Amino acid sequence: MSHALHDVANGTVFGVALNYNGLLQQRLAEFGQPPYKQAPVKPVLFIKTPNTRNAHGANVIHPAGERLQPGPALGVVIGKDASRVSAADALAHVAGYTIVNEYSLPEDSYYRPAVKAKCRDGFCAIGPELVPADAVKDPHQLTLKLYVNGNVVQENTTANFVRSIPQLIAELSEFMTLHAGDVLITGTPEGRVDVKPGDFVEVEITGLGRLANTIVADTEGQA
Repeated sequence: MSHALHDVANGTVFGVALNYNGLLQQRLAEFGQPPYKQAPVKPVLFIKTPNTRNAHGANVIHPAGERLQPGPALGVVIGKDASRVSAADALAHVAGYTIVNEYSLPEDSYYRPAVKAKCRDGFCAIGPELVPADAVKDPHQLTLKLYVNGNVVQENTTANFVRSIPQLIAELSEFMTLHAGDVLITGTPEGRVDVKPGDFVEVEITGLGRLANTIVADTEGQA
């Protein structure tokens, strides 16, 4: 049985960059360069601010003069507060799972995800529903597919996570409390594509349905 998202997923939305092995491998050479000289050793986090919230079936505005890229992701909805939980206990704090399309402008730095790229109005579609945790046999064996106008343009699996969901919850809750209703975006895989006004964009995840949005032009002409 699924549940209405707005009743249970109304907290802070946290994103994790670089949580797919393929994406991390693509970037290793870049990470070896100054000033960082190594890949990140802790999760690279960002927050999708409240203005980014969007829904299944809603429009996503394509900022004028910019490139827009969808980001298919598995969303984990926290069901009870988690503070300094162990990885072994972490999944007991999960209410369920949903689909997230984490829209973004192309990023210059994976170390410091840019607010300007990540936090435009409507840049975080979540839905269509919450599937309870006990209805998902293994969240680390789910196929993600991104469709643009009915064609598969990106595909991956949560088996390719760098950090598992329990690891992510344990590492985040080590320094901050995750509250019931918070949503954790577990990462987007390599191979992001550009979309344009008029495109119909869908994310499909095994057992969670499809999340659909239509890309529309920025009629106000704001960059």
